[in-house]
Amino acid sequence: MKSALQSGLGKAALVFVALLALLALGLLAGRDSPVRLMPTPVSFSNGDVDPFEKIGPKLKTTEVPVLYATNRLALIEEPEPLHTIVPTDDLRMGVAHVRVGDETLDWETLHRLSTSNDPAERPIVHLERLEQIAVLKAKQDVKDSPEAQAFFALVNRALEASPNSELLIYVHGSNNTVPRAAAQAAQFRHFTGRRMVVLAFMWPSAGSILRYLTDVSNASRTVEPFARLVELLAENTKASKIDVLAYSAGAQVLSPALAQLATPRPGESREALQARLRLGQIYFAAPDIDTRRFVNELGAYIDIIERVSIAANLNDSVLRIAAIVGRASRAGRPNLTELSAEQTNFLVEASQKLRFDLIRVDPNDIPDLPVSSHAFWYDDPWVSGDMLAQFLLNASPPRRGLDEQRSPGGARYWTFPSDFYDRIYRLFRR
Repeated sequence: MKSALQSGLGKAALVFVALLALLALGLLAGRDSPVRLMPTPVSFSNGDVDPFEKIGPKLKTTEVPVLYATNRLALIEEPEPLHTIVPTDDLRMGVAHVRVGDETLDWETLHRLSTSNDPAERPIVHLERLEQIAVLKAKQDVKDSPEAQAFFALVNRALEASPNSELLIYVHGSNNTVPRAAAQAAQFRHFTGRRMVVLAFMWPSAGSILRYLTDVSNASRTVEPFARLVELLAENTKASKIDVLAYSAGAQVLSPALAQLATPRPGESREALQARLRLGQIYFAAPDIDTRRFVNELGAYIDIIERVSIAANLNDSVLRIAAIVGRASRAGRPNLTELSAEQTNFLVEASQKLRFDLIRVDPNDIPDLPVSSHAFWYDDPWVSGDMLAQFLLNASPPRRGLDEQRSPGGARYWTFPSDFYDRIYRLFRR
């Protein structure tokens, strides 16, 4: 009895220490620190490749509006919604009006900063206002909601006006707020050369590192609304594909939702399900989700999507602590000894023959990448350049210039070569 009690106390102490470490990381990062324009992806940093070359004059502005959807409860609806951290089954949808810099920043300056490695301080990306267009109740049909129909019509107009017919959904991580999520989504749209239509899915993160466990609970309660949103977008828009970028704990929303979506309707074949959902590139950046759970869910949906990618830094300090709190390794920093033989065999087969790519983000391979980086997908120009090549060009890892490697167990993974800058530059220049 005594040893069991001591063991329980020991586990509790580990979790407590982990939470203190998370708090320290949060304080170091600055919970309320502004979102600044991310470093220019390496593919555009020398000025020779200009992603903005063919955009029209209406897009040559510091405004970068993005679509949004959220299952946050709203205390106030008008004139602008005031959201809480309470999850609901309803979907609120509209446009997030985001601006890069203040009124003194002009397009010429933003263009220069976005097509060079100019060391000047990056301007702040901030949410000016939310324009709510529709509230779709949990069991309400789109046919019964003129407002929802108007929102999906807006999505279609945006797709028709874009050179890229794919729709990208961005699912943020924990310790996040509505303004931060909108700003992150907007700067990703910006660096696609304003070519991709981006929708920020703002699930109810509490916006505090101290409430990480609340975020975990809220992510679980968000799975159903998010899966419903994906189905609605597939049914009511003309997107050729629906891509998803999930960061950190956003994986706790996306992964189980994809497993849920992988269940066919009565009499529906897997081929018909895949054609109906039109799921394209699924990208997990530093996924904060139990490794075993992720592998099980991957097996459920891998045959209905175009490609699944994980970008992982095995030295990720945030996921090291999250593993202690969650009492299991995270998919973005996996401990493969936790997997069963069956799970291991599936993962090896998926990496070799199926639509699964593991991208190793190794600080030893990438110049100036902090060893313990968790935010590498937007902080590091090499990683963001590689990710843009995947979403914009639908390029496979070898076409993007990554090198193929094999683990001792036979799993295939991809690494960044020393001449990656030259390889990705040649790809975009073509």
